[in-house]
Amino acid sequence: MAPEHSDMPVVSLRSLVKVYDTGEAPFTALKAVDLDVYSGEFVGIIGKSGSGKTTLINMITGIDHPTSGEVVVGGTPVHALGENALAKWRGRTVGVVFQFFQLLPTLTVLENVLLPMDFCSTYPLRERVPRAMDLLERVELADQAHKLPATLSGGQQQRAAIARAMANDPPIIAADEPTGNLDSKTAEAVFGMFERLVEQRKTIIMVTHDNDLAGRVRRALHVADGEIVEERIHRERHMG
Repeated sequence: MAPEHSDMPVVSLRSLVKVYDTGEAPFTALKAVDLDVYSGEFVGIIGKSGSGKTTLINMITGIDHPTSGEVVVGGTPVHALGENALAKWRGRTVGVVFQFFQLLPTLTVLENVLLPMDFCSTYPLRERVPRAMDLLERVELADQAHKLPATLSGGQQQRAAIARAMANDPPIIAADEPTGNLDSKTAEAVFGMFERLVEQRKTIIMVTHDNDLAGRVRRALHVADGEIVEERIHRERHMG
């Protein structure tokens, strides 16, 4: 069941299977999953711990590889890319936001945001610092640009991570429990940032265990035992 879109999906998963060799019995984390996500959608992936939701998002970002099946993102067969090509592709196409921020501790906040631009050479050198500062301004962190991540609060680190995810202006943001390590007020602020990005036609796929937040995304997918067992379409939210 797909929402009313005539365009091609930006994310297309077909018969996706992931089996982990645990050393004893193999563990099947994903069982023949099919999924289409369209441009400008805000999709939530919910489910219990161990249900396969993080494995699912790791397939979309190319962080993990399927045992079988296809992952096509923005027309690129991600499942067929080698490691070097995959890193470049991810840097340009998908902004990844993690639960525990994953900022490099020895780099300043500004340097963390510059990193994807430097890695992918997406902007001329002279434009990179002004762009990074503009992104930090948008997440209200410009005054923290020259500090190390450890000196920031959890909420500030997550906002810095979102700025970093946006560095190369990727069409897709993939977030794995981005509010899972934050208090409710800060989680609300981070969620609000995602809503604004969707208004700018970004596509957001967010793993969450927060049922309140899951009820506010455009489309919620419930994952259990490696399968999408339920899909809920919510009305478009009109932001004031």
